[in-house]
Amino acid sequence: MWKISALFVHFLFLSNGYLARAASASNVLPRFRVLVLAEEGGHHIKFSQAAKIWIEQLAADSSFTVDYIQDTSPIDENFLNQYQLFIQLDFPPYTWSERSMNAFQDFMKKGKGGWIGFHHATLLGEFDGYSMWNWFSDFMGGIRWKNYIADFATASVKVEDTTHPCMKGIPRVFTIEKEEWYTYDKSPRTGVKVIASVDESTYYPNSEIKMGDHPVIWTNEKMATRNMYIFMGHSPDLFNNPVYTALFRNVIFWAAEGFEDQK
Repeated sequence: MWKISALFVHFLFLSNGYLARAASASNVLPRFRVLVLAEEGGHHIKFSQAAKIWIEQLAADSSFTVDYIQDTSPIDENFLNQYQLFIQLDFPPYTWSERSMNAFQDFMKKGKGGWIGFHHATLLGEFDGYSMWNWFSDFMGGIRWKNYIADFATASVKVEDTTHPCMKGIPRVFTIEKEEWYTYDKSPRTGVKVIASVDESTYYPNSEIKMGDHPVIWTNEKMATRNMYIFMGHSPDLFNNPVYTALFRNVIFWAAEGFEDQK
């Protein structure tokens, strides 16, 4: 009888210790808060769905939180002030209200948090009755969207700035499969810091849709906030590419760095 009681007390002790640790863990403040803006439909939806699963796992493993929105209607200055990192995940630079555009520009100009844009974020021009957001074009290097490889191509991406923190552990050359490589009216290089570019000579199958100097990862160092644009972001299969996920992870923590104490 005494042994049973002793075991029961020991069990309670261990259980209470576990519960206390669990309660303590649940009360730990997140390192930073992330806002993800992603389209609710369209032909990029599978990428966005795969990205959400991957981001949420990273958030759970790395103690940050993530909120999602599917349009820009909630965005104003007070709304953005809640977040230390804004991820524009396959959402174009149009359909934004005047209020949301002004709030985003203020967020970027004043260095209120980090920003990461993917793929559709450079669909710059006149689309669906919306005029081009000229400020956003300037932010992306003064470019305008021109064309894309609709039937996809595999290609090699070459890292130009191997010393950038976002390139830690990333090979100098890596392969991206089945991407719809956008072209623009000019290279953004003169207006941004290029981190990596695609080697158009490696397109498979070959395509006539080329632009010569073709950056695909870049940052605008004129902005007060840390920012990075990554073109690749069409296929959910990208999350099976360990180089791509390493890059995505690196960029999240680089862009959020310095904002972890501003929650």
